[in-house]
Amino acid sequence: MNARLLLFLCMWPLTAMAQGFSGLGSEADAEFANPAPNPLFSFPADHGPHPDYRIEWWYLTATLEAADGTPYGLQWTLFRSALAPGEDDGWASPQIWFAHAAVTTPDAHLATERFARGGIGQAGVEAAPYRAWIDEWALEGPTLDLLSVTANGSDFAYDMSLEAQGPLVFHGEAGFSVKSAEGQASYYYSQPFFDITGTLTLPEGEVAVSGQAWLDREWSSQPLSDTQSGWDWFSLSFDQGAKLMGFQLRQTDGSTFSSATWIEADGTTTAYTDGAFTARPLDTSNVADRDIPTRWQVTLPARDVDVTVTAMNPNAWMGLSIPYWEGPVGITGSHTGRGYLEMTGYE
Repeated sequence: MNARLLLFLCMWPLTAMAQGFSGLGSEADAEFANPAPNPLFSFPADHGPHPDYRIEWWYLTATLEAADGTPYGLQWTLFRSALAPGEDDGWASPQIWFAHAAVTTPDAHLATERFARGGIGQAGVEAAPYRAWIDEWALEGPTLDLLSVTANGSDFAYDMSLEAQGPLVFHGEAGFSVKSAEGQASYYYSQPFFDITGTLTLPEGEVAVSGQAWLDREWSSQPLSDTQSGWDWFSLSFDQGAKLMGFQLRQTDGSTFSSATWIEADGTTTAYTDGAFTARPLDTSNVADRDIPTRWQVTLPARDVDVTVTAMNPNAWMGLSIPYWEGPVGITGSHTGRGYLEMTGYE
């Protein structure tokens, strides 16, 4: 295979993603599978890939702190995007893999990316023992409950250990997460209870850190409507013990579609449908020549949640092939704590 064709095959999903988040809002070919209500998950198999679906990710974020109290954030994400359903050996594989890694400090945001073809061993996911990798980056361990994660870029690296302190949680209707009024959906579950410790390697040297991490697992073939322009996703861990996952998808007419999951400290969940969760921008920052909301009012009245969510570093812009904002946040108001915020579609 010549280099130009290889580059085209690697970049084709990225071009689509820049236009519509890897085609998430475009109609999938009939050959791709689509999520259906009342899913029956099978573990550990479902920790692995689902090549009959068009898009999938393994998405880890962590809020960290050094011994001197300095806050940090960490991201490690592996994406799979399919040119066609199914898997095959070698260069016949229709699967494209790419990954993002980032570290956020109070003064800097360091990010990098990797790309790979499926079928040649350069990237993939194995369910048991658990291993998600691309080149030398890896999220791996004997089970999903006990992991290590490594990544490196030109100006940073990290080597961390994770141990789950609670159960998996399932979003929407037992893991069937509706994303639009038209019914687009994904399969979506999380492990939001990781304790994480390890070392960040930064331009100024090594820093020992510890904190909490959250792993999201999601796959679909068309989880968004073609009338949706982007999303604002919050994963919030409250000092009081509970957690909240909430997102809103911005419609082209100015309205939003929202969903949320309230997670008790013991892992008990309550799902909330469109309109129960709200996120309202309070302030914007000029980031990468864009006006990005970096302070929000987030409410979930059913749980007496009315909080202000503020970016730790407003300049947490992922200036990669697929640009978006992602970084750690602080929480004040009716509840206090820390979390992560991801925002896409801001032009």
